[in-house]
Amino acid sequence: MLPAAPSWRWFRALAPPREAGSVVPGRLAAILAAEQGRLALWLPVAMAAGILFYFLPRHEPWAGWRYAGLVFWLVALWLRDRFPLAAWALALLGSAGLGFALASWHAARAPPPLELPRGATGLTGLVTETDLLPGGIRITLAEGRWEGQDMPARRAIRVRLRTDDPARPLPGDTVALRTLIRAPSAPAHPGAWDFQRAAYFEGLGGSGFALGPVEVLASNGAAPPLSAMRSRIEARVTGLLPGGVGAVAAALLTGGQSTIPAADMQAMRDSGLAHLLSVSGLHIAIVMGLAFTAVRAALALWPGFALRWGTRPFAALAALAMGGFYMVLTGSQVPMQRSFLMAALVTLALLAGRRALNPRVLAFAALGVMALQPQSLLGPSFQMSFAAVMALIASYEAARPWLSRTGTPRPWWWRPMLVVLGGIATSAIAGAATTPFGLHHFGRLQLYGVAANAVAVPLTSLLVMPAGMAAMVLLPLGLEAWPLRLMGWGIEGILAVARGVAAWPGAAMAMPPLPPLGLALLSLGLCWLCLWRTRWRLLGLVAIGAGLASWHLVRPPDAMAAADGRLFALQTEGHVFLERRPGASRFIGDSWLRGLGGVEASPLPAHGEAAEGRIRCRPEACTLFSATGEPGLILLRPPVLPRGQRAAFDPGPHPACGRAPVIVSPEPVRGACDGSEVVDRFSVWRDGAHAIWLEDGRARVVSDRAWRGDRPWVPPPPLPRSRTNEPPAESE
Repeated sequence: MLPAAPSWRWFRALAPPREAGSVVPGRLAAILAAEQGRLALWLPVAMAAGILFYFLPRHEPWAGWRYAGLVFWLVALWLRDRFPLAAWALALLGSAGLGFALASWHAARAPPPLELPRGATGLTGLVTETDLLPGGIRITLAEGRWEGQDMPARRAIRVRLRTDDPARPLPGDTVALRTLIRAPSAPAHPGAWDFQRAAYFEGLGGSGFALGPVEVLASNGAAPPLSAMRSRIEARVTGLLPGGVGAVAAALLTGGQSTIPAADMQAMRDSGLAHLLSVSGLHIAIVMGLAFTAVRAALALWPGFALRWGTRPFAALAALAMGGFYMVLTGSQVPMQRSFLMAALVTLALLAGRRALNPRVLAFAALGVMALQPQSLLGPSFQMSFAAVMALIASYEAARPWLSRTGTPRPWWWRPMLVVLGGIATSAIAGAATTPFGLHHFGRLQLYGVAANAVAVPLTSLLVMPAGMAAMVLLPLGLEAWPLRLMGWGIEGILAVARGVAAWPGAAMAMPPLPPLGLALLSLGLCWLCLWRTRWRLLGLVAIGAGLASWHLVRPPDAMAAADGRLFALQTEGHVFLERRPGASRFIGDSWLRGLGGVEASPLPAHGEAAEGRIRCRPEACTLFSATGEPGLILLRPPVLPRGQRAAFDPGPHPACGRAPVIVSPEPVRGACDGSEVVDRFSVWRDGAHAIWLEDGRARVVSDRAWRGDRPWVPPPPLPRSRTNEPPAESE
């Protein structure tokens, strides 16, 4: 709760005289008194810090921290009149405790990960979602049962159907099929994006592919609301607009991006237009604006009602209802939740005659999204969405005195020029605010996003979305063909812009991802720059600079081993050499290269020398030398045996043991290996992917399990199938 102005004067009266050692408290009180109206904006920031405090530790934090926030808030309310500065500080701690409690509560209420069968199994379940893919259909099953299981699964299972399967199950159908299910993937390397954590909070238990045709056992079951409608809309849209145009149209109307061809998706990303595919604030603003205009125009045709009650309040409420329906229809993604919460407050402000564009609206939306989905704070959607809107609101506040200045009459070209420059400035500000977060998550920098958005955003606002909304209204009548074709023409223009801009030289540059600590510093600096209004806000530039400088404090690993033991990487002099075994994942290799800044990759030579002498290879092994010229790591290269055949057991130590600090092997290194740390097939099977740094004749080895620790979403160490402690078969 914000203190009243007299309380701040009372606090300044309590401050000691401005003598040596007491100047800072007095100045701080004066600054915070000037920023009194902005203090509440820091409560969501503190709440985000509490959420991070829950996710960062390697072990589950003490549950008693859940109640610390309540204690801090009670003390803050008690001190708010006498000591407002202390009360505000305690309120920040209380908000942090609330964020921690919410994250802990959401994690505790989530069902535990599933123990999935290791081989092929029969599966039955209720279809809750159907997603169109470029090469088939993917269904999401609830209450799944497989062979040998008595109780239905408490988590959803996604299964990709065969491309030649004639069946087209719909939400609400009960189906049976034979499938191979796998648990969510572990991170590609220590510190990479945690798919298992995301799946844990999304309620996803596993995914797989069908080994045979699907059989529909029953129809008209209890499907989630709007799921069947979403599926029918996707089918109608993609039927009338084939190819990438229909896929983009379906994404704009239903929120699903799974059908968009990879080439079109890459062009949208490289041109800086990928945000148009993610249903967010731009789309809900268009939808609500169209609804507001249509309802107000319709009410104006009823003069008696319009003159007595007015049209604006009812049109605003109808627009808000339309925005809520659109949010639910498109899957209630994080940007949509933020946009709808802000739209709700803006609507209430308009009805009350208050200024709508206010940072408190964004703060309320942030509190609401974090309360509903605290884990979304770690994802790019939350970070990029709120960063863009916060920067835009702060820029508007800074420019508002200049824009609202009255005096000499403006020339006729003033307003058109203001619209054009405003659109360019909006794209530039939003792009600059989201670029660091895009670098952290994707490792790519789009240079020409302003130029692409200058054409694509007006095309989306004036043609694509109005035509799409008209198609949605006319779809129950079967008259959606002509507005969908009009929408398709606009999407063809957007795709043409995306392909053209993506083909420009240097349109998308690969860069090393921003380290997590640097991103945290940069985020704090951005909040400091945007949330305060006096000159001390410029101190945020220091934190932003420190965050960007963190690139120089992180050294990429010298070697990596994948969790499946089939892919290995050695890095030297800015180049990566890969050792691929049969069945190696291309996705993991691409993730490694993206995490290393998009460097070039080459296969390890069978024999000879590579990369200025730091790597020497023989048919049986490759040696990576440290900067001092000493052997730092030896990568063994055992021959690839036929499927099902195992190497002969040698009870003695391996000949490479002791020759380098680290021995890496795609096969088990049995027996003791004195003088060397071993990363072999057993190591990655137990602890996931490994990263290795060579430092002054020593080696630092970090596994994915050591990085993530013991958390509810991290699977326990796997158990051997027999007493021989052998890893599972290759088919598993």
